[in-house]
Amino acid sequence: MTASPLLRVSHLSVEFHTRSGINYAVNDVSFDLHAGETLGIVGESGSGKSVTCSSLMGLLPSPPARIPAHSQAMFDGLDLLHTSERQLSKLRGCSISMIFQDPMTSLNPCMTIGEQVAEPLIIHRGLSRREAYQQAIEELAHTGIPDAANRAQAYPHEFSGGMRQRVMIAMALITRPRILIADEPTTALDVTVQKQVLDLLRERQQELGTAIILITHDLGVVRQYAHRIQVMYAGSIIESAPTEELLNHPRHAYTRSLMASIPAAHAKGTRLSTIPGLPPTLHAPVQGCAFRPRNIIGNPALCSTEHTPELTEITPGHFVRNCPGCLC
Repeated sequence: MTASPLLRVSHLSVEFHTRSGINYAVNDVSFDLHAGETLGIVGESGSGKSVTCSSLMGLLPSPPARIPAHSQAMFDGLDLLHTSERQLSKLRGCSISMIFQDPMTSLNPCMTIGEQVAEPLIIHRGLSRREAYQQAIEELAHTGIPDAANRAQAYPHEFSGGMRQRVMIAMALITRPRILIADEPTTALDVTVQKQVLDLLRERQQELGTAIILITHDLGVVRQYAHRIQVMYAGSIIESAPTEELLNHPRHAYTRSLMASIPAAHAKGTRLSTIPGLPPTLHAPVQGCAFRPRNIIGNPALCSTEHTPELTEITPGHFVRNCPGCLC
């Protein structure tokens, strides 16, 4: 894409200052997001995916979170990482919306569904409660809630998991945001409902032109729905490329290990592939290749031990951490 990016994140780092020391959760992450694009961010739990996106929304408590001054996230000429809470409040739920992992804990159990979907219009658009509620019913209908006018009067506990996720999508999109961050939007949903929810997101994206950041650990999901994929490990991007390029020509040992662990990649009855060990704790800056202790696909003897491998463009648009032991 040649147009200027809608969002440009540069050298984002996030540290958590705790009683037990500093946790280096995100380290020097940079990426662009264009209008109408879906960017998939994948990696194991603890890789920094959610922290990266929560920092863009100003949702990390400070303290303990700290973002260095050199980190930037430019959106409409505004640095999201270093602007005032007042400015962020104007953007959150309006120009930038987020769908969280667990809709049951994100929805208010004491408010009806219609009231919660209407609330962003009252806060950000200044609509009356009657006007906002009517638009909320229409948005619920667009997201596939049957008998939306009556269901809007129900409470979250009266909805199934899939229906609650549809409500979250309606809440996120009712203000027509330019960026939508979907943080594991299909967690705990069965495969059929998962596909319905993701198809709905794509349909609404095509209608509204919204750019989506899709956070997931499921490579099968990003294969179908993302235009580009970024693989994160130990708080850093270790590989980034257009979807088909990355999935057809994965280079880093971690990316190849993730793909090898997909159950569909194995013949029925064969032993599933796993990645041994655990990701580093990040209580200290990683020296050398962070994946070296778990590297069984490449050659860990060749992995960098002193210097962090640089993110290098190996083919147009395909970037990878240039570690000899992970690329062989």
